This record gives sequence, C-alpha cells and structure tokens, in this order.
Amino acid sequence: MQDQQRVWLWNSVFVAIVFVLGYSIYLASGKIDYTWRWDRVTPYIINTEPQEIIAPGDGTLELGSDGKSLHLVLDSGADPFIVKKYTEMVAAEGDLIFEGDTLATLNDWQIGPIIEGLIVTIEISLYSLVIALVLGLLVGLMRISANPALRNLAILYIEVIRGTPLLVQIFIMYFFFGTVLDLERFTAGVIALSVFTAAYVAEIVRSGIQSIPVGQMEAARSLGMSYPKAMIYIILPQAFKRTLPPLAGQFINLIKDSSLVSVISITDLTKAGREVVSGSFAPFEVWFTVALLYLVLTSALSWAIQRLEKRLSASD
Repeated sequence: MQDQQRVWLWNSVFVAIVFVLGYSIYLASGKIDYTWRWDRVTPYIINTEPQEIIAPGDGTLELGSDGKSLHLVLDSGADPFIVKKYTEMVAAEGDLIFEGDTLATLNDWQIGPIIEGLIVTIEISLYSLVIALVLGLLVGLMRISANPALRNLAILYIEVIRGTPLLVQIFIMYFFFGTVLDLERFTAGVIALSVFTAAYVAEIVRSGIQSIPVGQMEAARSLGMSYPKAMIYIILPQAFKRTLPPLAGQFINLIKDSSLVSVISITDLTKAGREVVSGSFAPFEVWFTVALLYLVLTSALSWAIQRLEKRLSASD
C-alpha cells in the first residue's frame, strides 16, 4: 500500500513539474510582442481551399460527349486539354479562353509543402538507415578482422568520418563526388548521411561483438562450424540484442541529422519550413510545427525499437 502511495506521489510530482514548465512557457510567450496566428500554418499542412484549374493555352471551351468533362480545344492544334474532375465551372461552354484563365475549381484536399517535406525526410531517413546498417555491419566486421589491411582500412574510415563534421561531408559529397559521378541532390544527401551514420554503427557493432564471451566462438568452432557460420548464427544474434539501444539512439540522430541536407537544396522538412516562413510570416508557429513533426518521427522509431527489444528479450 505504501509503495502504491509513493508511486502516486511521484507521478503527481512529475505532472506538477510538467505543468509548471508549460505555464512558464505560456507566460514567457505572452511577454513577446507577437500575435500568434496558427491559422496561417494550416494551409501549408493540409490545403482545403478550392484549387483552380488553369488553361495551359488559348482555345475554345467545349463540353465532352458525356456532358460532364471539359474540353479546351487549343488554337495551337495540339490535343485538347481535358478536365474530367472538377467541382464548379468558372468559364462557360463556347467561351474563348486565354492562357492562364481559370476554367473550373476543384474542392479537394491536398497536402501542403510541410507534409511534402515530411515525406522527403522520411524517404531520406529510411534509405540512409538501411544503407548505414549494412555498411556499418561490414565495417564493424572489418574492424575486428585478423587481416591487418581490412582492420586498418576500417579504422581509417571510422576515424576520418567521425572526425569531420557531417555538414562538411555533405558539401564534399555533393559538390565534389556529385560533380564527378553526376549524382542528384537526393542521392548525394542519402550517401552522405549513410556514410556518416555507418561509421558510428560500425563501432556499435564492434563493441557488441566483443562483448560476447570468447567461449561462444570457441564452442561453435569446436562443433565444426566455420568462422562465418559461427558469426552469423551464434555471435551476431546475441550482439544485435545488446546493441539495440545504442543503435536506436544513432538512428534517431540520423533522422535529426537529415535536416542538414537542406543546405544542398533538398526540400526536406527543414527547408520546407524555411520556405513556408517566408510566405506565411509566422516563424514561431512554423518552427514549432516542424519540431513537433520531427518529434513524432523520432518517437515512432523509438517506440518501434522498444517493441522489438521486448520481443527479443521475451524469446530468451
């Protein structure tokens, strides 16, 4: 009974601290000479305003044979511009239409630039995560190899990558290697993030493997297993369970570090936020929204890895 009361007491303390922090932020925001306009940010997340369907050229507007679709017969002789889906006609049948005129409007929800940037961030993070995990595993195995050449190459790679800033590596990858190999911005950004993260993953893998008692490998070899088989079936599964927490932290850092690819004009969540700020004049609202979306991504990844960790621990 006392233990339960103690738990309730400390939970109440936690709630009180969070409330005080929240109220302090509220009071601090009130002292700023700033008018909060969250409604300015909403269209950049989900746009619910009617979309205008614009004429691509000069021509005459006609109704299709079905009596619903709109056909803009272009004066240039090109194929007619057909509008099959619309909510309300703005021009009438037989009207002379000029390029840039509005033919009709469509009431349809569309994702805004902030969500588009979020999708790009997710794509970059997923590609980089997979590549970094594979590359980090290979470099980690090279790091503990008995072959001096492989071991020294792995050490050189890890020390160079961990000893230089990610921002500098992104610039080098895009402006130097990207020019030589004709890489697109997205590809260069993914490679830079993957190479950077793989260096840390390699050290995590190395420490995980070396934490397994040497007797595990000796027992596997005494049963007739080759070194690769013993590593794949005996050592790596155990090391993977031990390295899940640090790997989770590194992958969370990867998601946050992906914001740096905006410097090479990749329209990720951060760059989309900068563009929206210039158009909405609501910097605080936009950056709070961007921070919240990053928090959602990292929290989802953390939750998924915790679930995986519990499942693996239950199988022991």
